[in-house]
Amino acid sequence: MDKDQLDGLLAFALVAEKRNFSAAAEALRISPPAISKTIRQLEARLGVTLLTRTTRATSLTEAGEKLLQQAGPALETILAAMSDAGNAADKPAGRLRLNVPQTVYPNFLKPAVASFIKKYPDVTVEIFFENAATNIFERGFDAGIRVSDILAKDVVAVKLFGPVRWVVAGAPSYFAEHGRPEHPKELLGHPCICAGAGSRVYDRWEFESDGKEFEVQVKGPLILNDVLQAIDAAVAGLGVVYSPEEAISDKLRSGKLEVILGRFTGTSSGVYLYYPQRSQVHPNLRAFIDHVKRFDLSNS
Repeated sequence: MDKDQLDGLLAFALVAEKRNFSAAAEALRISPPAISKTIRQLEARLGVTLLTRTTRATSLTEAGEKLLQQAGPALETILAAMSDAGNAADKPAGRLRLNVPQTVYPNFLKPAVASFIKKYPDVTVEIFFENAATNIFERGFDAGIRVSDILAKDVVAVKLFGPVRWVVAGAPSYFAEHGRPEHPKELLGHPCICAGAGSRVYDRWEFESDGKEFEVQVKGPLILNDVLQAIDAAVAGLGVVYSPEEAISDKLRSGKLEVILGRFTGTSSGVYLYYPQRSQVHPNLRAFIDHVKRFDLSNS
């Protein structure tokens, strides 16, 4: 096999992994046009199309799937060896793209990120706030942070903190006017402020009773795709909100919100940083993982 063919196979493997030409190009430290040209040349030599490209997504063709299955293990070994060699010589530099829920950053992650960028001034941390459980790696993110309940099985997960207690809360003025539900099913008679958008509205609130989990599908007059704004709407007395307790701890301490239905509170095992199993952990991500592990994020 000549060098051009090997370059093409390695480029193809990275694009297949990340589903994104720009992210793969950054991993190989070449330009997106260059990686695209390399793969087109490989396709021309093989006489098949390996990747389907659209303006919104990149996916494998049947031929591409077959090639990845057969050559993938060998390519992973080569990529891992290249990554190890590069990591030994390179210090963290460039961009680290993270996909993070809105409530996690201000309440837990902010001090860890602040100290990280001081320690590694050559790294630019790009944080995109998103709460939905979407495939973030198709859009070129290096890693994401989510609660354990919605993590896919084919990822490597590093626990940051937990467990996380989920509570229903509202303003004292709201409860004074509308009363306090005594059971989660009574929420059906109360305006519930939900987070999300479109088909991804989180309106199934989870509870526990006698060791058994159950859901209540709530409804209300207000749906916001900004979790922090949903919490503020509850503070304003527009209804009740479902949130990690830690995310509203400041408002509970100040008396702006009060927790109800405490004996039905559900928990998730924790909040995790995650990345694809097939991903090569580049120096920026490895440094960030090691850095946040040293923080007690639950007390940030």
